[in-house]
Amino acid sequence: MTALSMTNSPKISIKGLAKSFGRKVVLDGVDIEVAAGESLVIIGGSGSGKSVLLKCLLGLLKPESGSIEIDGEAMTGADKTTRERLRHKMGMLFQGGALFDSLNIWENVAFALNEGSGRRRTTRAATRKIAIEKLAQVGLGPEIANLFPAQLSGGMQKRVALARAIAPAPEILLFDEPTTGLDPIMADTINNLIVASVQQLGATAVSITHDMASARKIATRIAMLYEGTIIWEGPADRIDDSGNSYLDQFVHGRSDGPIKLQVRAL
Repeated sequence: MTALSMTNSPKISIKGLAKSFGRKVVLDGVDIEVAAGESLVIIGGSGSGKSVLLKCLLGLLKPESGSIEIDGEAMTGADKTTRERLRHKMGMLFQGGALFDSLNIWENVAFALNEGSGRRRTTRAATRKIAIEKLAQVGLGPEIANLFPAQLSGGMQKRVALARAIAPAPEILLFDEPTTGLDPIMADTINNLIVASVQQLGATAVSITHDMASARKIATRIAMLYEGTIIWEGPADRIDDSGNSYLDQFVHGRSDGPIKLQVRAL
C-alpha cells in the first residue's frame, strides 16, 4: 500500500482491477492509490498493460472486476453522466498528441473548455484568449495560434497537446508516454513543462512511460507494472536500491535478468 496519511483519503483508488481481451489477461488484480498532489509514474515494458490501466482510469474501458474511485466516488459501474462528470476532473496528454488536424492551434487548445455537457460555455473570443494564455505557459507565442498542427514540429505539437490538457485547470493530469518520439533535449523540455504544470495547478498526476529519464524527472513515486500486477512501488529516489530484481533490470536496461524478451515466431 502507498504511504498515504491515515487522515486523508486518496484522490485515486484502484483495487483489484482486472481486464482481459479474450484469453489475454492484461491486468490481473492491480492495486494502487494516489494521494492528492502526488505525481505517480507507472513504468513497465511494452505490452505490460500501462495504457489499458490508463484507459480504465479514464472510463474508456470497462474492467471485468475491481474498482476505481475518484475522490471516493466510483468510476467503475457508474452511469454515463457520472463518468462524464468525473472525467471532467481530468486532463489528458495522449502519446501522439492527438491534435485535431482540422482545427487550428488555439481551437485545439480551447476544445476542452467547451467539450461535454458539464462544461460552462464561453464565447469564442474568451476561449481564444485562454488558449493563448495556456500556450504561453508551455513556451509558445501567439504567432502560432492560427497555424494548424501539420505546420508544427513534433515537439511543438506535444507542447500544444500539453496546453490543451491543462486548459480547463483539471484536478488530475494523465500523461501517456509523454516523451515518445522526441529527441533527448525536447524530451527534457517536455518533462520540465509537465513538472511546472502539475505544480502550478496543484494537480494530481498519473503518468505511464518506459522512459526512465522521464520517470525520474516527473515522479514523486514510481510503481512498476509487470504481468498485470504492481510488483513494486515506492519513492522515486529509491528505484536504484529497491532490492527488486525485476525493477533493477528494467531501470538499468539490462537484457539479462528475470524479465525475458518475448519473441513471436513469424
